[in-house]
Amino acid sequence: MDYKASNHLQDLQYFGEYGGVNPSISDSSTYTFLSAKTMFDTFEGNTEGCYLYSRHSSPSNLYLGEALAALEGTETANVYASGMGAITSVIMQLCSAGDHIVSSRTIYGGTYAFMKNFLVKFNIATSFVDTTKIEAIEKVITHNTKMIYCESISNPLLEVADIRALAKLAKKYGIPLVVDNTFSPLTIAPALLGADIVIHSLTKFINGSSDCVAGAVCGSKPFCLSLKDVNSGSGMLLGSTLDSLRAASILKNMRTLHIRMKMHSANALYLAQNFENQGLRVVYPGLETHPGHAVMKRQMNPEFGFGGLMTMDVGTLKKANALMEMMQAKKLGYLAVSLGFYKTLFSAPSTSTSSEIPLDEQQQMGLSNGLIRFSVGLDNDIHRTYETMKTSMEQLGILKNKKVAP
Repeated sequence: MDYKASNHLQDLQYFGEYGGVNPSISDSSTYTFLSAKTMFDTFEGNTEGCYLYSRHSSPSNLYLGEALAALEGTETANVYASGMGAITSVIMQLCSAGDHIVSSRTIYGGTYAFMKNFLVKFNIATSFVDTTKIEAIEKVITHNTKMIYCESISNPLLEVADIRALAKLAKKYGIPLVVDNTFSPLTIAPALLGADIVIHSLTKFINGSSDCVAGAVCGSKPFCLSLKDVNSGSGMLLGSTLDSLRAASILKNMRTLHIRMKMHSANALYLAQNFENQGLRVVYPGLETHPGHAVMKRQMNPEFGFGGLMTMDVGTLKKANALMEMMQAKKLGYLAVSLGFYKTLFSAPSTSTSSEIPLDEQQQMGLSNGLIRFSVGLDNDIHRTYETMKTSMEQLGILKNKKVAP
């Protein structure tokens, strides 16, 4: 895939109010007007470039939005106070009572809980299907279906969505394809593959320092403006606004995203290949044994690799917990949720980020309680990390000690 998002980001250049190399931070909640007529026009949405209240927009948020639009190749982007703020705003903007959503069966637990448990209050139904099977999606589409929703690389099973095929199906039925691309910024560009709306939890790789929560919606100008409409915009009326100070810090961190993603991917591939060679059950899109490997290669930007997420099934939750605690004690990373940090983060999804999904459904989708999700860090000596992890697994009986006698 010929995609140079890193070049688009590289070309972005902002001058601060006083000529600074960083744009000035708009540390204001409200903005003045020189005339009452301009204030009225702004409330009506008729004045481009005017600010009235930071819940609607702010210069700092718009700077970050422009960078995210350049990242994803969309017309524009809105930013939110969390990834869930972005997800819920999109869903509530597109769906009304009596509508229907087709969603991937493997998605972030919070998204699943919102669709399964919360939307029923508004009589909005969701069909959870295996979105790697196009025929399974088409079977559940009805005249009330208002979107197809998936993650480019699913959480936590790392299934790879065939975005071109999904986009073709969505266009056939005249419904939008919404893709959460949190796991694969720069690696996959869903909008260029046909997706209508791209969502990010900026908390993760894009910010990269685990010091804030934020989200984004990248899409067309009309849709993003509709989210901010003072009368009917879900983003505006639900109030999930990103603080300007955080927007400015995320924008600064985006400058190193291309470097970080290459390192996350290279380290994850190294660990995945070596542990698979040791006979462990490893899932990583860069492995030829991954069911979605060919799809991933067709739609990825090879410059940035296969991403920084891998999973390993060590058999039982007891073994998973023991290994994670040992790895943390050996300073290999943190037993923590989230991803995209400079240190490796690891957790057992069945009892953490996917715990909202009932156990029977976890089993049906292949999520075992011995599965560990790794967000592989930026370790400079990944071989040393591998050796320490391998020794830990040998100590716990997860791996047999293969040392040859002298």
